[in-house]
Amino acid sequence: MNQEDRLAKLKERIREKGRLMVAYSGGVDSSLLAALARDALGDNALAVILDSETLPRGELQQAAALAGQMGLNFRIAGFNILQQEPFQDNTPRRCYICKKSSIALLKSIAAEEGIGSIADGLNRDDCQQWRPGTAACHEEGIWHPLLEAGMGKEDIRAAARELGLPVWNKPSSACLATRIPYGQPIIRQTLRMVEEAESLLKSLGFGQLRVRADGRGARIELEKQDMKKALESGEEIACKLQALGFQYISLDLQGYRSGSMDEVLWTSRD
Repeated sequence: MNQEDRLAKLKERIREKGRLMVAYSGGVDSSLLAALARDALGDNALAVILDSETLPRGELQQAAALAGQMGLNFRIAGFNILQQEPFQDNTPRRCYICKKSSIALLKSIAAEEGIGSIADGLNRDDCQQWRPGTAACHEEGIWHPLLEAGMGKEDIRAAARELGLPVWNKPSSACLATRIPYGQPIIRQTLRMVEEAESLLKSLGFGQLRVRADGRGARIELEKQDMKKALESGEEIACKLQALGFQYISLDLQGYRSGSMDEVLWTSRD
């Protein structure tokens, strides 16, 4: 099936729902889904952005701006996940706990709006990573249209580009809690430090990156081609990150990799 036929089929499936809520983050996956839902259902599609303290402020602003630019019917809902002690404890079940809570909030909004179906941007490539939150989605009946269509990340980026979505090549992102090692409590101060550190590094011209807050230190993950530049600017970077509250600054020689904080789980099982 070619791309045009696949997207047409997706719109047909969405149209069958009558009304649909899209869990929207402003990333390429949920943006493509929201655009298709808008085309298929108009204002009967509602995109919902959950405003949590684990979501960088810049990401929230960009998501809202893009939703407006795309002409989406959308709303922003406060999501106070840090009030939940099991989440703050930061066990390997953290993502499952968060997803369960976020779905409960989405379902309450859907009930208010008379919407019977909730969809997200899960895709084929996501299923090849360890994602405890996906189990919560299955339990709660969340629909995954992009996965159902067999779309992976490259397919989604290509489709988003064809539709003129400005986020077609936006780097993947994850909630700020993923920057904190399991067992280290998740607190507002650490989340803000990580957010400011990543924003600072991006302002210096670095692309895909993560700042992992490990105890009193910051471990920087960059794409391999950016490492030389980071070392050349090491003194400036260290000074600025220390000003944020980090005591030790290190560069991870393995480079950027999604889910690096989960590596300890597999190592402990060997």
